[in-house]
Amino acid sequence: MAAVTTDFFLVIVTFNREDYLRNLLTSVAALDPAPAAVVVVNNASTDGTAGVIERARTEMAIRIIDHSLPTNVGGSGGFSAGLERALAEGANYVWMMDDDVEALPSAVGALRPWLDHYGAVVGRRYDSTGGPFFWQHKFSTFLGFPLPVSRDVFAHSEVFHTDVGCFEGMAVTAAAVRKVGLPDPRFFLTWDDTTYGWLMSLNQPVAYVNEFVLRKARPQRQIDLGVRHLNDSNDLSRYYVMRNRALVAKYLQSKGKYRPIGFALGTVLTVVKELLRLFAVERTIRGVGALWRGWKDARKLFQDTGWEPMPPLAELPSGSESTGLSDTSDSSGISDSSGHPGKP
Repeated sequence: MAAVTTDFFLVIVTFNREDYLRNLLTSVAALDPAPAAVVVVNNASTDGTAGVIERARTEMAIRIIDHSLPTNVGGSGGFSAGLERALAEGANYVWMMDDDVEALPSAVGALRPWLDHYGAVVGRRYDSTGGPFFWQHKFSTFLGFPLPVSRDVFAHSEVFHTDVGCFEGMAVTAAAVRKVGLPDPRFFLTWDDTTYGWLMSLNQPVAYVNEFVLRKARPQRQIDLGVRHLNDSNDLSRYYVMRNRALVAKYLQSKGKYRPIGFALGTVLTVVKELLRLFAVERTIRGVGALWRGWKDARKLFQDTGWEPMPPLAELPSGSESTGLSDTSDSSGISDSSGHPGKP
């Protein structure tokens, strides 16, 4: 039996992808050292996901915590609820991931030492073909937009200091989470992990480390732009990538970093990126309407004078509901055929 890392938890968010979840849990069973427990957040799946979780709970040596939600609160709400549950169960370190990846056997042992030095750590991933998955960015507060870093960030060091996050493979310490607060479930999808990583980085850099810990199991269409890869998406994500520009602006405002002209340029870059994704990767013009609807709703959301950022956990009254999941209902009117719980 594998050694157990007693206070290291996994959080998996899943929605209607029972086969991918089963595959992921099989890989989790092979982790050595193993985590103390795995919190599986079931985002109100309607397929056989509940049965997969129950079988894992009864058959796996690792403790499986079934955290089933009554409604689909998106990747944002799922990771917020899962992280809160993990901390309540005694986790000091939490590794988060979507359901369409596989954990590499040595991942826990590779990530855990870095968490003695950083509050947030992101390991490397392979894509579904076995090649390195491109993820290396720095957040421009002027633009409110993550810019790709084209150089080999591991040429001279095993760690690259960045200021963005990625919930597909990001590990955090309980201390860092308590200082920043839980991920904001109001995002529902997209920009949530970028923003959360930026908030974490205001206290300490996010560490992108030269340790391969995940493999993407779900094939995606993509193009190589040289400075980054661009993957396919769906209308639900397109809607939220525009709608959530308002939430990014709100968080920048809360830290005194919002610059209207720069942010407008960043929004233009967002539109250009999404149109390029549509035309070059998906080879269609269908989806432009979702971008437009998201932009219109972003303008309304930006005018919300009562908006407040997520509070640090230390500031929450005892027994209060910290996730605010009642605010995450999907008002986009768009169905997500992929069932993807997180980012594209």
